[in-house]
Amino acid sequence: MTEQTIFEKILSGEIPSHEVGRGTNWYAFLDIFPRREGHTLVIPHEAVSHLSQLSDEQIAGLFSGVKEVQEKLGKVFSTQDFTICLHDGPLAGQEVPHVHVHVIPRTSGDGGLTLMSMWPKTRAVSEANHANLANLAKQIVEMM
Repeated sequence: MTEQTIFEKILSGEIPSHEVGRGTNWYAFLDIFPRREGHTLVIPHEAVSHLSQLSDEQIAGLFSGVKEVQEKLGKVFSTQDFTICLHDGPLAGQEVPHVHVHVIPRTSGDGGLTLMSMWPKTRAVSEANHANLANLAKQIVEMM
């Protein structure tokens, strides 16, 4: 049997959390190491490390939770803008092997950066290569 993750311990009440909301198959709580005030994590009750391991119903519930959290945080921080982030697996930066969505309220001057700041050494593309994109899209579609 594998050791429970910190999120499983939060769900069971073994570790305290600061609840923001909950639904049938999700739970939301404030991140204890926030990127900014209001940084919230929304997790499914199902302890899986990849989004693809959740059912369509579980994913829909999870993202209903994300929407509910946005509505609540939007009122508190007077914003409609959020950074929504999901690190899907360890190679994507996931630190806890349990699906979780970061919901971070964004306001003017909050110091937050864009998605591209995650890859500071990536070369900016000045022109789209539609032939390569078309080939890749075709490969992806044909795999299903």
